[in-house]
Amino acid sequence: MTAPPLADRTALVTGAASGIGAAVARRLATDGARVFAVDRDAAGVTALAAAIGAIPLVCDLSDLDAVDALPADVDVLVNNAGLQHVSPIEDFDPERFSLMLRVMLEAPFRLVRRVLPHMYAGGWGRIVHVSSAHGHRASPFKSAYVTAKHGLEGLSKVIALEGAAHGVTSNCLSPGYVRTPLVEKQVADQARAHGIAEEEVLERVLLAPEAIKRLVEPAEVAELAAVLYGPASASITGSSLSVDGGWTAR
Repeated sequence: MTAPPLADRTALVTGAASGIGAAVARRLATDGARVFAVDRDAAGVTALAAAIGAIPLVCDLSDLDAVDALPADVDVLVNNAGLQHVSPIEDFDPERFSLMLRVMLEAPFRLVRRVLPHMYAGGWGRIVHVSSAHGHRASPFKSAYVTAKHGLEGLSKVIALEGAAHGVTSNCLSPGYVRTPLVEKQVADQARAHGIAEEEVLERVLLAPEAIKRLVEPAEVAELAAVLYGPASASITGSSLSVDGGWTAR
C-alpha cells in the first residue's frame, strides 16, 4: 500500500477554523500530515481539529509575540488567515490598516522566518500563501487588503529565491471571491447597503469582473494547495496560481 504523500510531515495552517483554511487543513490531514490548526476562534478551530485529527492552537495573529511562539518544526506552512475592511482611504482607520497588515503580511513573515531553519535543515519545505486576485488587481475602498496581498505576493517571491538552494518552495494561491464567512458577510452588507437581493450583489457587484459568475468553493482552493505541496511541486516556486474565474484575464 502506498504511503500518503505527507506521511511523516508536519503542517501548520492559519485561519483554519473555517473557509479556505479549514478545507486546506482537511486536505493536509487526508494526505497524511500532522496538522497544527491555528485560529483565534477557539470553538471553531477545536471543532475542526477534532473532526480531522489535527492539533488546535488558539492564536491571535495580530499578537506578534504569540506568533513567534507557534511551532517551528513545520514542513508545510500555509499562510491563510485574513480579514477585510471596506472604507475610502480618507476615512480608513489607521489602526485598522495596521492591524490588517500585521495579520496578513507581518505574521506570515514571522512564521516563515520561524520555520525556515527547520525546513533548511531537512532539505525540504513547502510554503503556500493564500493571496487573492487583489494581490494582482486593485479595488476601490480596500486599501489595506490590496496592500497586504500585493506585499504577500512579493514576500513569496523573495522566499522562493532564498529557499531554492535548500529544497524549499514558496508560492501563492490567488482566488477570486470564495464562499467563506468573510465573503458571505460582504454579500449581506452590500445587499443591505444597496437595498438589493444577495444574488444581485453577487452578479452585479462582487462577480462583475469575473468571467465565471460563481463563487469559488473552499475545496477547490485546497486542491490547488495540494498541488503546491505535493509530488509535482518540486519545480514550482515564486509562482501565483489564479483561481479567480478569469478576473485577472482582463
